[in-house]
Amino acid sequence: MTLQGITEDEIANYLVHTPAFFERNAALLSSIQLTSPHGQRAVSLQERQMEMLRDKIRGLEKRIMEMIRHSQDNEAIAERLHRWVRAVLLAHDNATLADVMLNSLRDLFLIPQAAVRIWGTEAHPLRTELGALACTQTVSDDARSFAASLNQPYCGLNAGFEASKWLDDSASITSIALIPLQHEGACFGLLVLGSPDATRYSADMGVDFLIQVGDVASAALARLLD
Repeated sequence: MTLQGITEDEIANYLVHTPAFFERNAALLSSIQLTSPHGQRAVSLQERQMEMLRDKIRGLEKRIMEMIRHSQDNEAIAERLHRWVRAVLLAHDNATLADVMLNSLRDLFLIPQAAVRIWGTEAHPLRTELGALACTQTVSDDARSFAASLNQPYCGLNAGFEASKWLDDSASITSIALIPLQHEGACFGLLVLGSPDATRYSADMGVDFLIQVGDVASAALARLLD
């Protein structure tokens, strides 16, 4: 828009760089009428600025509340993680270690189903006396290769993974988290978390917490290797 050869940008630039203009023409501030964003009524420039400031404050308050909520959620997760690690550390019986780990995971984090399988590595095979445990049952080469290919936990829909069959009620599982277990740079197992809720483990979710769970589970279950 132009006004007798003067553009709006030129007017705006003049006002920005000439603050004394409003000092010399103070009456303009009270006489300028604008449309309120909250209706069609006309408001003064000062009132319009106040409305904009209130909107900005409301936006900041919303962000602060979201930050507080996230902080509280993270604090709750950290407290549950601490209790889970403590339960794992107190499980001194190798034969019941995996069960203690899974049961406490399910209880503390309200995970509907969880399972784990370990198969050892070339350098560190499974202890022979533990061959009858549920967590040491046979796993296919494909499942081992898939687990070894994971650089971080997989989260998403259950696409018929072999690991989902390790869960008690695999037919009800729609979303799944697959967490590789590592010892000395080699994959020796896989932790599986499953839910009938398709949104519980989504492809776009953060995996920092699951990585921590995998690290603790790896460290604990590594004692079942020779």
